[in-house]
Amino acid sequence: MSKTARAAQAAQVEAPDNGRVVKLALAGVGAAVAALVIAMIAGGAASPRIIPGLPDQGAFTRWGLPLAKLTMDAAGVLTVGTLLAAAILLPNDKGLLGRSALGYVKATSWIALVWAGAAAATMVFSLSEALGLPVADVLGGDELTSFASQVSQGISLTLVVLFSVAIALFARGAITAGAAGGLLILALATMLPPALTGHSSSSPNHDLATTGVAVHLVVLALWVGGLGVLCAHALRRQPHLEIAAARFSALALWCFVGVGLSGLFSVMARLSAISELFTSAYGLLLLAKTVAFALLGAVGWWHRRRTLPLLAAGGSGTFLRFAAGEIVVMFAAVGLAVALSRTAPPPAVLPVDRAFDVLGYTMPPEISLANLASLWWFDLFSGTLIALLAGLYLAGVVRLARRGDSWSKGRTAAWFTGVLILLIATQSGVARYAKVLFSAHMAEHMTLSMMVPIFLVLGAPVTLALRALKPAARRGDRGPREWLTTILHSRFVRVIAHPAIATAIFIVSTYALYFTPLFAAAMEEHLGHIVMTVHFLLSGCLFFWVIIGVDPAPYRLPHVARLILLFVTMPFHAFFGIALMSMTTVLASDWYDQLGRTWGASAIQDQQTGGAIAWGFGEIPTLVVLLALAFQWWRHDDRGARRADRRADAAAARDGGSGDAQLDAYNDYLAKLNRRDGAE
Repeated sequence: MSKTARAAQAAQVEAPDNGRVVKLALAGVGAAVAALVIAMIAGGAASPRIIPGLPDQGAFTRWGLPLAKLTMDAAGVLTVGTLLAAAILLPNDKGLLGRSALGYVKATSWIALVWAGAAAATMVFSLSEALGLPVADVLGGDELTSFASQVSQGISLTLVVLFSVAIALFARGAITAGAAGGLLILALATMLPPALTGHSSSSPNHDLATTGVAVHLVVLALWVGGLGVLCAHALRRQPHLEIAAARFSALALWCFVGVGLSGLFSVMARLSAISELFTSAYGLLLLAKTVAFALLGAVGWWHRRRTLPLLAAGGSGTFLRFAAGEIVVMFAAVGLAVALSRTAPPPAVLPVDRAFDVLGYTMPPEISLANLASLWWFDLFSGTLIALLAGLYLAGVVRLARRGDSWSKGRTAAWFTGVLILLIATQSGVARYAKVLFSAHMAEHMTLSMMVPIFLVLGAPVTLALRALKPAARRGDRGPREWLTTILHSRFVRVIAHPAIATAIFIVSTYALYFTPLFAAAMEEHLGHIVMTVHFLLSGCLFFWVIIGVDPAPYRLPHVARLILLFVTMPFHAFFGIALMSMTTVLASDWYDQLGRTWGASAIQDQQTGGAIAWGFGEIPTLVVLLALAFQWWRHDDRGARRADRRADAAAARDGGSGDAQLDAYNDYLAKLNRRDGAE
């Protein structure tokens, strides 16, 4: 065979099979639409009971809304998938995206525009359904503007439109893995608002349901979107398929576990009895989605055991067949999820209690040490965070031990002490009373921002990760270790880790939260509680990283400067406590008034107690930091003295002497003077 013929055959083999990509896309869309239609008919959403005399939005809205929502979800999943492939699955060259990755980022800009258009259509259909008016009557009035800016459901869809348009614009200029990773994080955040205003926010245990839906969507988008783009990558015969498939396999295992656990918690929050799985339309749809999930797990296990080794050996046919089937099942599951969101869960018998409506649990009894120790409250977000912090750190320590490396027991004890304090602050009765009493909230705030971060920072998690993680197998590529190093050396970290910026965030954010309407808004929503928890932890970790941090940092202050910074910062929390004690108005009064608490001190007295806690709490962490800082200072001086001794010994050895080189030189000088005096 001539060289020209061989080149033509190779080009034919490597040519993208766009026709098969289109067929796969049509198969996925067809499966999703079919599952949606069947589920809506079975669940009763396709033919609701229409009461004569009441407004009806019509069949166009009845079918247009779920189809628009399906398109919005599918476009969001594909946006996540293309960015995931560009930033993580495909290798890059020292942070610069390769040709295939750049193609996926460019495709992201168009898919994100479809996402924005579908979200806008969903907004119109949602308003049509809410008002019971046809779409034509909705478009011409002011109701659409009011819905988009004042109603929670409309606001969430407006955020999707704005963020997806921003993703489309920024994706056109993204050429680095860091930029693609930032857009991936934004895309995952954009998927959350619509789901958090659906059935989850109205469930009896809405905290558990809201967090479960959030986790469910994030991991499902990564799983479905990543596999969809991976299939397209294989059909188009693009390079580095075996690398992308191996990386996605490891990610898919975590996604499978996350989807299963989050789905289980969501079911627990919505159903009051196991029998409702078999006696309600909502439960039957859940069972169908569970079957699809189990089928996906079986196919994924087969991928990991059989097709990945074949793919590494050069055979992609088996991989494509199983991946195509998996993606069809996945999009069918997405269609079931959309139909599930259109089906009301079974009615639950709830206590007639306003506190239960807003808290998710009845008003606890009067606060006492016994109740704080016994009334534990499971929070899914905090529980997941605690499990990840403990599990990942322990995995790093175990990896070092298996490799024969040692790790400080003191650092390990400090880390798990911080995790234990975090567990008590977010899962015990403290968390239950923190939503009822401002004083309990302030105690939780101070613990999360001024006690937990101290021990977490002393645990040196970044140093452990850098030692435990393996370098990327491909030179110039970015694995987890390289990503961590890149983040540490990024401009963003250099800015926020500056001592002045970190201190300002630690101090100013507290005043900005409580002396503005932000606190009242955060208390009204479960997401607000999550944001406050994350902010307290991150701001505290950032500040104490500057003061007593063991991990590598952009700036290293002298120990005297750290001590001064500590003593300058702590009085601001005392002033904050005094300001709370002096106030005569109740912060977030609407929130506390609606709870109907009948025991304990009044709201203003409890707020003053919270101010006293803020005023006096700072002494405990200050003492802990002083002890840690004094120990680090002593260790630093001790290491410096040992280095000086080693240098002196080395210099003496080079000169042929024994002892301190400067002392030997001085003795030689005295000897010369003595000989000169004798000669004279």
